[in-house]
Amino acid sequence: MEQRISLITLGVKDLARARAFYDALGWRDAQQPDDEVCFYQAGGIVFGLWTALGGHGAPGVEIACNVRSPQEVTTVLAEAERAGGTIVRPAAIAEWGGTTGAFADPEGYVWEVAHNPAWTIRDDGTTHL
Repeated sequence: MEQRISLITLGVKDLARARAFYDALGWRDAQQPDDEVCFYQAGGIVFGLWTALGGHGAPGVEIACNVRSPQEVTTVLAEAERAGGTIVRPAAIAEWGGTTGAFADPEGYVWEVAHNPAWTIRDDGTTHL
């Protein structure tokens, strides 16, 4: 697993209210592909807001490491399990077109591992919408 964080997502109760707050803070160019999630470019990482309604959003915070291929999702999940983590979502094709899975570290913090074909991971590891 490359040493990087690609995405930090906050689980929110009201996406419109949360987006309005960050927009009022001066955050710009949000990408909102549907009524459940919104993304902002934040330097070399992505900051997301994901509604917890309907059981899809993460309550609290979820960290993500985006990878360069669908196969790498499975590889990183296996590395995490060998290191002492717990698989909480095995690798699977996502409804948004990528591949995703997740593991929890020994303290219970959840990391999503994802390949999003619409996002670019540069050579330096920065992730761009």
